[in-house]
Amino acid sequence: MISRFFLNFLFPFIFIFYNINAEEYYDIVVYGGTSAGVIAAVQAAKMGKNVALISTDEHIGGLVSSGLGATDLNIREAIGGLAKEFYSRVYRYYLNPYAWNYTTPESYFEVENNRYYGNNKIKRVWGGKNDDLEIMWVFEPHVAKNIFKDMLLESGVKVIYNERLDLNKKTTNEGNVIKSIIMESGRKVSGGIFIDATYEGDLMAKAGVSYTVGRESNNQYNETWNGVLRTGLLGVDFNTGNSEVSIDPFIIEGDSASGLLPFIDSGPPGPDGSADNRIQAYTYRFTLSNNLRNFKTIEKPSNYNPLWFEHYARVFKNNPCIDLLKTITVTPLPNKKTDINHCDFVGINSAWPEGNYKTRDSIAQLHKDYALGKVWFLQHDPRVPVHIRKIMEEYGLPRDEFISNQNFPPQIYVREARRMISDYVMTEHNVMGTIIAPESIALGTYSMDSHVVTHFIDDKNRVWLEGAFFTPNGGIYPISYQSIRPKIKECANLLVPVCLSATHIAYGSIRMEPQYMVMGQSAAVAACIALDEGLPVQKIQYEKLKNELRRNGQITDISQVK
Repeated sequence: MISRFFLNFLFPFIFIFYNINAEEYYDIVVYGGTSAGVIAAVQAAKMGKNVALISTDEHIGGLVSSGLGATDLNIREAIGGLAKEFYSRVYRYYLNPYAWNYTTPESYFEVENNRYYGNNKIKRVWGGKNDDLEIMWVFEPHVAKNIFKDMLLESGVKVIYNERLDLNKKTTNEGNVIKSIIMESGRKVSGGIFIDATYEGDLMAKAGVSYTVGRESNNQYNETWNGVLRTGLLGVDFNTGNSEVSIDPFIIEGDSASGLLPFIDSGPPGPDGSADNRIQAYTYRFTLSNNLRNFKTIEKPSNYNPLWFEHYARVFKNNPCIDLLKTITVTPLPNKKTDINHCDFVGINSAWPEGNYKTRDSIAQLHKDYALGKVWFLQHDPRVPVHIRKIMEEYGLPRDEFISNQNFPPQIYVREARRMISDYVMTEHNVMGTIIAPESIALGTYSMDSHVVTHFIDDKNRVWLEGAFFTPNGGIYPISYQSIRPKIKECANLLVPVCLSATHIAYGSIRMEPQYMVMGQSAAVAACIALDEGLPVQKIQYEKLKNELRRNGQITDISQVK
């Protein structure tokens, strides 16, 4: 007889063995716990499908619940469906007086938005809420996380945490149909339709779908803002307007033999408008607090490198009265917290899109060290103007956010990685409204926006910012269903609502979290129709998709925006 002790000892190992080797089947498998992934999974479950949402770690919600609480929602009426439901839940949460622990809604919306700058206000993100629409798009990270978890729980989605694709293995296919995916743990997950909602497009790549990384040339799609782009000199004198001023690029000023400062290239990446495989800078949208009751001092990172921030010191020397917002973006969130932006670590992320997990972990750690190091620099370095130091000295990490991750967000801001190449590629012309994309499943609203890609010196040893642009679009524009589905010859049961088919310049407008959520919902509806009708995702009738989207509150046509 087997002893009870032996059974108790053996049972956990039997359970582990079973989980690793058992094959699971779901109608729809959503890979990636981003905001798009959550919304896609919720929508599919609402339509009666057996759904699994696979998150690579314990985090749910992507950037939305990882510090990006100041949402780029410039035209609120263009967002419908479950994305609007998310922002409505935020609104309802903050109607409760108990949600305001450290301030009041009146002081937040009226007073705190005017702190420090007089007429030059802190970035307000278009007011933060709309009482008529009953939506609010500024929020604390933990609020977003809890709302996403509530939506998943209410809809009955099976959430699988801490499982990552085995990047050394392709998907298991039969012809152009994905049958299953393999996790690093050995876990095998099968499904009818797959949705890649990751920021990197890992599932798309493992399925053999065509994609690109970097920037196309302007010539490829007859664009004007793509490819290598000289933006301006680093060190411009804002007081005099002299745009010919540049910082000295050398470690020892005036001494070329000392070498260039870190992450400044010795020449441009290529001719203006030419293609390359570089990507815009990443950052963390981390949260700070100036509430002493919820405040954790930012310590100097153990690998702090003053040369990483030397260029800021030299910019300050040229511009001693520089505004804080030209150095770092501070957007107020409820309860004396902030969404911090523009701690971009330029030139360090090129290996991310195609990198393995170890490579990405290393890059993410460097970005964390850079972000905290920049704040420490702004708080302590005597070369920082006093008015900036005084502001930044007030801030620390909030003790009630990201508690399991040392009060720092788990998700790095992957602004751009792989982009699918499908039958239809969204371009600058779609964003500008000169060509209308067919089969709309979402509306884009944001300006074309790319952060700096490289720093380089010219033949006069001037330091250039390269790759950055913020260019107004032509108004609200449709995003095509054809841009979120692969070519049918490559894969018939995959949808890609995040790393969609778009050029670098077009992606710069599309890549907003509200649009990701809308496209996630649209992908789920398309997946359900394809399953019900036994069709490839490329063969469903668009009219049926459009009608089902509208039945679910989605806004797909400019005429719906009032």
